[in-house]
Amino acid sequence: MPGLTAPSDYSQDPPRHPCLRINSKQPFNAEPPRSALINSYVTPVDLFYKRNHGPIPIVDDIERYSVTISGLVEDPRKLSMKDIRMLPKYDVTATLQCAGNRRTAMSKTRKVKGVGWDVSAIGNAVWGGAKLADVLALIGIPKLASSTKTGGRHVEFVSVDKCKEENGGPYKASIPLIQATNPEADVLLAYEMNGETLNRDHGYPLRVVVPGVIGARSVKWLDSINIIADECQGFFMQKDYKMFPPSVDWDNINWSTRRPQMDFPVQSAICSLEDVNVVRPGKVPVRGYAVSGGGRGIERVDVSVDGGKTWVEATRYQKIGTPYISDDASSDKWAWVLFEATVDVPNNTEIVAKAVDSAANVQPQNVESIWNLRGILNTSWHGVQVRVGHSNM
Repeated sequence: MPGLTAPSDYSQDPPRHPCLRINSKQPFNAEPPRSALINSYVTPVDLFYKRNHGPIPIVDDIERYSVTISGLVEDPRKLSMKDIRMLPKYDVTATLQCAGNRRTAMSKTRKVKGVGWDVSAIGNAVWGGAKLADVLALIGIPKLASSTKTGGRHVEFVSVDKCKEENGGPYKASIPLIQATNPEADVLLAYEMNGETLNRDHGYPLRVVVPGVIGARSVKWLDSINIIADECQGFFMQKDYKMFPPSVDWDNINWSTRRPQMDFPVQSAICSLEDVNVVRPGKVPVRGYAVSGGGRGIERVDVSVDGGKTWVEATRYQKIGTPYISDDASSDKWAWVLFEATVDVPNNTEIVAKAVDSAANVQPQNVESIWNLRGILNTSWHGVQVRVGHSNM
């Protein structure tokens, strides 16, 4: 498109933070050390996980960049960055999480297909931009509309990003129109991240942010928006990111039997300890994150050192100095909480954590019960091994 192009190779990819754990170089997929996630409620941009399907698009002329909105609408139009910036700007604190977060642990049960993420394919940012509901109002679609006069019921986002899964075509995804036109859903066309202009890795000059939903629907490097009758038929909506039971494998899969995954389930992970640790006997601090999709808050985080026989309830917080109350107006409903507990560890053991959200959804104990061939949505209890000792292993 004019002003924004997708390179044919990776030679012009931007520099990245040296501490990132690289899961694939081309395309570049990487996550920070888990300990970096709990240093701050808002994740620094350079420590935010990077999830890509091809070379990073390049803006060669921001003045010529525009987003085309068309399809089943009466008033299609092109919007420049100036047009979008003239709309009211909102800052929304929202956690984005790759559906494959914690895939590596799931693959230890049975092999799965996908990027080998640890627990850090997740981050929390303050996204700044225009609400999609306001953008759609510009072309005559009213707030809280579930369909257009010409039968549009879904909003498709098309990227400049080209990927092999689309046979060299663009990455794309969609959400229901009723979600897009609901101001309370806080869907953004974002041009800022943590108070700064989006960088290239995270979608410069413009990206979609769909809070409470798996990261695959928050399309980066936005090229166009299509109002369509049915869900997007792109690869990542129809042949990926769907939740299948453990009985389905590659020889008996029927993709059409499952809906595209949207909200992410309740999730937590311990970040202050690695998979295997040596600790001194006695009190051990346990810190991590917990989050749920769909705007549901975190009601509780429990920590156990005896396989779940007994539990210690962790303290939860978002902003320092402000008490966290699940689903309260003072809390960021789309964002994670950080948690902290202190447990007594006299002997070698496993420390596990589980979160409960405001709808009383709780993480399943075993990964085996939620194993799926693509290794998505591993929300089982998160555990780390601790060995009591006085020296390094």
